Amino acid sequence: MKQSPNSTSQTLTAQESRLLVRETLRISASLASNAGISSTGGGVTEGASIPLMVENRRMGLVGDEFRDSSLKLICCEEIDGRRWKYVAERDSFGNFKNNSMRALTLHTPQTPLDELMSFVRSYVVPEGFPDSVTPSYVPYMTWRALKHFFGGAMGVFTTQTLLSSVGISRNRATPGAVAINWILKDGAGRVGKMLFSRQGKKFDYDLKQLRFTGDLLMELGAGVELATAAVPHLFLPLACAANVLKNVAAVTSTSTRTPIYKAFAKGENIGDVTAKGECVGNIADLLGTGLSILISKRNPSLVTTFSLLSCGYVFSSYREVSSVVLDTLNRARFSVAVESFLKTGRVPSLQEGNMQETIFTLPWLKDRPVVLGSRFRDAFQDPGAYLAIEPLFEKERYIVTYNPSKGKVYALLKDQAKSDDILKAAFHANVLLHFIHSANNRQSSSISQQEDLVPTTTDFEPHVAESCKMVSTSYGHFKNKAAEQGWRMSESLLNPGRARLH
Repeated sequence: MKQSPNSTSQTLTAQESRLLVRETLRISASLASNAGISSTGGGVTEGASIPLMVENRRMGLVGDEFRDSSLKLICCEEIDGRRWKYVAERDSFGNFKNNSMRALTLHTPQTPLDELMSFVRSYVVPEGFPDSVTPSYVPYMTWRALKHFFGGAMGVFTTQTLLSSVGISRNRATPGAVAINWILKDGAGRVGKMLFSRQGKKFDYDLKQLRFTGDLLMELGAGVELATAAVPHLFLPLACAANVLKNVAAVTSTSTRTPIYKAFAKGENIGDVTAKGECVGNIADLLGTGLSILISKRNPSLVTTFSLLSCGYVFSSYREVSSVVLDTLNRARFSVAVESFLKTGRVPSLQEGNMQETIFTLPWLKDRPVVLGSRFRDAFQDPGAYLAIEPLFEKERYIVTYNPSKGKVYALLKDQAKSDDILKAAFHANVLLHFIHSANNRQSSSISQQEDLVPTTTDFEPHVAESCKMVSTSYGHFKNKAAEQGWRMSESLLNPGRARLH
């Protein structure tokens, strides 16, 4: 009770302190709003400029040119790393004058070269580069530019050859017939484009392989066009064949473009990445065309020039496709991931998995070691082989086997198979293939005179049983490891067949 008065006096002292601070802030704000300006013959007194200078310094408007100024900072702005401050002028009453706002630059003027580079960057790189794209964007666009450079250079020679061949044939045919030949050439290309569009699903899971194959077809078409110079009387069939090849390549390039650019975009900027990528290709194409025109005036050897440009085009195309880093597990990358998991216990990173993927393959070939969703008659030679392993998969919605006569592993899907069952079947098939290859390697090392050993029916049955034990304990672990590395698994990218067991 004796401490109560002391407590009251301490409380009153605290309240008085807060009131004093509040009153001080109010007076300071009033002085700042009035700017302390006194009208003495239209001038500004020295003492009145002090509160304004303090306000300008507090708002970030510092500098000798603003110490005695009536300017007030409105806001700051930044565009592509360049900054401005917007200020407005006050009158003697503290009010803003009409039309007094202006922008003050906070950066040093750029040199003409820097201005030019900024202008070029606005056309060739996405906004926010390099943070707006993945690291693989730069090597991809570099090789893409080189590919279009060589392609533009070859276009000059192929066009000259076609026009020359038409000129020769014009002496043997009427102008109307020449025009009809040219129209038929273009029409054949469009027909080929429509027929090849039927392969649309393969553009999703064999993206890299189809993209590189399309570039090879583009080169083959250019070679056929050059052949018209040697046999101008065969202009129509050769030109039609070349146009079919080039239009098929165009379909491949167009169909695979969006997934590739999507892999580079970090945010909702796919359109920007696509536009800038196409701009880079067009610039490189124009440069190649210009250089080729200068070279063509010296009448170089057509075969030698085409060979050099073609090698540069194919090499650039291969490096371009190889530099793409996709986060999906298609058949090729899935096999790489499973093989690495079985050998090292780890799933490769996105960069490693894409680097190890085989690019130089023809996607439409069916000569693959693992066939997913196959038919029963392709997987089994006789009913005994099926009855021997069928109990091992009684609880599964798929069956995995090996056909010694064909040297392939087959995964048959049951009617109840879902997405995860298809992925598990693909994993199981790759595990079985790994066991059979390991067994063949051991036998080959012990019997050097037999180069290619194919397991018999009785040989591979133990491998099937061993693979079942491995898959039951490791499939879930493999999925977790793949997810940790950023891989996305989709059964549709594995291209399972439509056959189902009932």
